[in-house]
Order: sequence, then structure tokens, then C-alpha cells
Amino acid sequence: MITLLYAGLCTLLVLTLAGRVMARRLSHKIGIGDGGDHELMKRVRAHANAVEYLPLALLLLGGMELNGYPNVVIHGFGATLLVSRLLHAWGLSRSSKASPGRFVGILFTLLLMVAMSLFAIAGFVQPYVADYTDDQAMVEPYEG
Repeated sequence: MITLLYAGLCTLLVLTLAGRVMARRLSHKIGIGDGGDHELMKRVRAHANAVEYLPLALLLLGGMELNGYPNVVIHGFGATLLVSRLLHAWGLSRSSKASPGRFVGILFTLLLMVAMSLFAIAGFVQPYVADYTDDQAMVEPYEG
């Protein structure tokens, strides 16, 4: 399953981001919250943001794959998801203000999730529409 590749890669990203949070907490002896440490706050948000978006995006990607979308489409969406999340994490790690990486990362993440949502809905609806049009084709026309 192609989605497992991207789930694995995204999991490594989340674990890397979590490791950065843990390292900062240990080195500055901060147990709960951010202790007023701006760098820790950025690391926490980079990790949390990935955790907020990746589960739904990967669920949509897996559903599309199970629904039979072409492998190239699944790879395209999966690679775009991974790159957009990497860009966002990199951008947020560098600055808590607006940054090109952060902007491009969230823009592509949101556009990708909208597109995958529409593909998922279309994939669900399509068999019902096909069944309905097949049923209509079998009805004899009225020749009153």
C-alpha cells in the first residue's frame, strides 16, 4: 500500500519534531508548558501543527488508494503532503513570524486536503451515480 510509505515518512517527521521538543526541554529543564522559552514554543508548535494535519490527510490518502485511484495520483498527493509538511516545519522552526516555508507549507497542505477531500467524495458518489444512470438506461421509453 503506497499510503504506508507516506505514513511511515510522515511518522519519522513527527518523531523528529518531537525529538527536537524533548531535546530543548531537557537542555533547559522545562517540564510543562514552554517556560517562557521562545525557541521551545516554536518547536512545540511545529510538532503540534504536524500532528494536527497529518492524520486527516493520511486518512484521505489511504481512502483514495483503497478506492482505486491511480498509483501516480496517490504518489503525487503523498509526496506533496510530505514536502508541504517539511516546508512548514522548517519555516516555523526558523521564525515564529510569517516565513516563505511556513506560508508555502500550509498553503499546499490546505489545498492538498481540499483536493483529496473532493477526490474522496467523488470516489464515494461515483458508483451510485453510475448505478443510477445504468438503471435509467434500462427503462423503456414511453411511446404514448
